[in-house]
Amino acid sequence: MIENLNGTHETVNYRTDMQICLHYNTSSECFPPHWHTPFEVIMPFENTYRVECGDKNFEMNEGDILVICPCVIHELFSPGEGQRIFFQPSIAQIGLRDLGLITSIIHPAILITPETCPKIHGRIYRLMMDIYKEYSGNRPYSEVSIYAQFLEILLLIGRNHAESARQSFEAKHTKQVEYMEKFQYVCNYINEHFTEDLTLDQAAALAGFSKYHFTRLFRQYADTSFYKYLNQKRIDHAKSLLLNPELTVIEVALASGFSSLSAFLRMFKLLNHCTPTEFRTMYSGDANL
Repeated sequence: MIENLNGTHETVNYRTDMQICLHYNTSSECFPPHWHTPFEVIMPFENTYRVECGDKNFEMNEGDILVICPCVIHELFSPGEGQRIFFQPSIAQIGLRDLGLITSIIHPAILITPETCPKIHGRIYRLMMDIYKEYSGNRPYSEVSIYAQFLEILLLIGRNHAESARQSFEAKHTKQVEYMEKFQYVCNYINEHFTEDLTLDQAAALAGFSKYHFTRLFRQYADTSFYKYLNQKRIDHAKSLLLNPELTVIEVALASGFSSLSAFLRMFKLLNHCTPTEFRTMYSGDANL
């Protein structure tokens, strides 16, 4: 299935008329650690499947759906015989602010099962089946239909997470709504200003909470700490900048919001298990900066 692999970077072969790729796979082949710029959605029809994303291990059963974020190194393990869909849509050309927030919620990947996501699993399963039919058919405006359905998948994941976060807030309904609005505002603010010198104190002040109350509530809302959320946004931005060979690593670090090269190198290695130079080499095959 991986047709163009340079190091660990896969160049996805999209269909000629769209920025979308979909494979119906029955191979017993396993696939080595790799990453690519589009999302990837995996859904087994028959037999199980296993996927490793960084330090997370996902065991998939028939009908489960795994959504993997762009630029995440992952490895695939086939059990032998089986059937599954690999769906890779590029959304780089879609400039919606909320996509950054939803991607942060999903990162590095999210497994949708009837047990973990009972409210949305059935609908997402049907959307994936519709995407497969659209891609396999020859109907007009199929690209529009596929993107609309994939965006609905992301919307369902985002709203399901928001609902879970709202229920976890220990407050009356009116306060829950207020908290959700505040934290969505803070996350959108981070998504737009992550290259600046943002601090926990500033984010807490934006939400109108004390630093300690904000820290606890932010983790409930985003399933991560404020600084992990901020640094993930910065590192994702740095990855896109590293694709430009004219920028040095220190220029990328400063343009991504890091105050020092050492802090950037440490955080990049922690989140990607490789250095920025190794990442650039994987992508371009050129070790020269």
